[in-house]
Amino acid sequence: MKRLERTIPWTDEHLMYREMAENFFDNEVAPNLEQWDKDRIVPRSSWEKAGGTGLLCPDFPEKYGASGVDFLYNAIVIEEGSRVGNSGFFHSLHSEVVAPYLLHFTADPPRERWLPGVIDGSKILAIAMTEPDTGSDLANIKSSAEDKGDHYVLNGSKTFISNGYLSDVVIVAAKTNPDKGIHGVSLMVVERDTKGFKRGRKLD
Repeated sequence: MKRLERTIPWTDEHLMYREMAENFFDNEVAPNLEQWDKDRIVPRSSWEKAGGTGLLCPDFPEKYGASGVDFLYNAIVIEEGSRVGNSGFFHSLHSEVVAPYLLHFTADPPRERWLPGVIDGSKILAIAMTEPDTGSDLANIKSSAEDKGDHYVLNGSKTFISNGYLSDVVIVAAKTNPDKGIHGVSLMVVERDTKGFKRGRKLD
């Protein structure tokens, strides 16, 4: 497919990075899309290859293991994934939607524990908002989180969560103040081995 000339001021470094991303998606993603759809899952090894290639969160700070480059690098990864028709490898949700919450709205030391793995592909991210009875209407979600002083007790169920089956760190939307409607919703970070955290079946 012929690419259109771009008006964005790509540098030689951007073009070299695009070549690397293009190679990854041509060789690691495109040949496997049909099988991944059948398996209903993207193998962790592909996430680790993406992280090892520098394709996850490239714009994040170097101190966490990323490259600290500009957001155009993220755009390159998104474009190259789209070019091959990727639909199930949710690298963009991981890098551009969920990871920024951890970077900007959590504190060290947990951030220092999570982000290196997020960047190298060993920790996969998801965000759990949609519920069986309310869809993505956050004002009417049923999940709740009760403050117990030094911890919260989180109750509820979610569905159609991209990366959910693989996820190691999940941001969960839950009501912490039901009387305030949408303003009473908080985002809770739940790790894979948290007591009481269970996964359902893999969805098509």
